[in-house]
Amino acid sequence: MNIQSLFGRAGKAKANPNEAIMRLRESLDTLDKREKYLLAKVDQELRTAKANASKNKRAAILALKRKRMYEDMVDKIGNSKLTLETQVMALESSTVMKETMDAMRQGASAMKNIHGSLNIDKVDQTMDDIREQMDLANELSTAISQPIGALGDPMMDDDELLAELEELEQEELDAKLLDIPFGDTLPDAPLSTPETIPAIAQPPRPARQLMVAEDDEDKELAELRASMAI
Repeated sequence: MNIQSLFGRAGKAKANPNEAIMRLRESLDTLDKREKYLLAKVDQELRTAKANASKNKRAAILALKRKRMYEDMVDKIGNSKLTLETQVMALESSTVMKETMDAMRQGASAMKNIHGSLNIDKVDQTMDDIREQMDLANELSTAISQPIGALGDPMMDDDELLAELEELEQEELDAKLLDIPFGDTLPDAPLSTPETIPAIAQPPRPARQLMVAEDDEDKELAELRASMAI
């Protein structure tokens, strides 16, 4: 017979760390129960020895021997528990380390798959495409914002617009001059276009002089128009 077959090692599947930890903890529970039982026996033998110390020394001595035997078994169980607890801690630490390494290996594989389709040339090309599209967008925005029609005509000179504005101001000035009340004294026509023409208030005239004043006003307005037309 094969020695390995005798001990059940031939063809044995690999132990699962989690199952091994569970078995070790079950063994620890069994040892705990055994230890409690032996400690109870130690207390019982101690009470027996005390009870027979004076009246039956032989029984007391036998009780003390059994007490020491139980105490020796308790010490052995304590050592066994320490060994099992050390194994549990080592297995748990190894399991955590293995899970960590598996996670790191999986992460490295995922990164490798991601980077497999990327390289520095592709990244540079993508950045160049982005910059090109941004420049194109800026050019389109500038083109769209340009004025069209008369507003964008380069032939529209500012000097022409200023001259037209001066004509409008002159027309407004003429309209103000035509609205001057009767009896106001008009100054001589200036060589340049005045900004404002002050009006001098006159006292009211008698009603009998109204017709004469109207004739004088008509003559003055005619002269003013003639002078401005020159």
